[in-house]
Amino acid sequence: MKKIFYYLLFMILFSTCSKNNADENCNFLLNIGVNATLNLNLPQYSPLGFISNSVYVPGYGNKGIIVINTGTGFAAWDASDPNHSPNSCSTLEIVGVEGVCGCTDENTYSLYTGQPLSDPNLLCGLKAYRVEQSGNTLLISN
Repeated sequence: MKKIFYYLLFMILFSTCSKNNADENCNFLLNIGVNATLNLNLPQYSPLGFISNSVYVPGYGNKGIIVINTGTGFAAWDASDPNHSPNSCSTLEIVGVEGVCGCTDENTYSLYTGQPLSDPNLLCGLKAYRVEQSGNTLLISN
């Protein structure tokens, strides 16, 4: 009887556990390790000294990263459209405070929140990276 009880308890516990699949369709981007250091004193990153300005940093993540000064800190996003498999047109272009996909559908995302703006049916928001500020240096990682 005790074995049956433990077996049932075991089955109940494992049947209630599930993977954390927030969205099965958001699987276009690879989980590439990012470990970038940006010196805000360098001229290419000087726009980040002002609120709402952003910069594109190639060579990290899937298609580079986009960093924005939000006014309360910094946010960093993968520069690849998460609703497309990475290809020649899926790199986001910075347009004001939005990232716009170069493909024909021109998916648009907020660089403040990472959420899609152009189409309410888009399932995936931008892939976020952690940003830590140490003096005039930003450490971006995942």
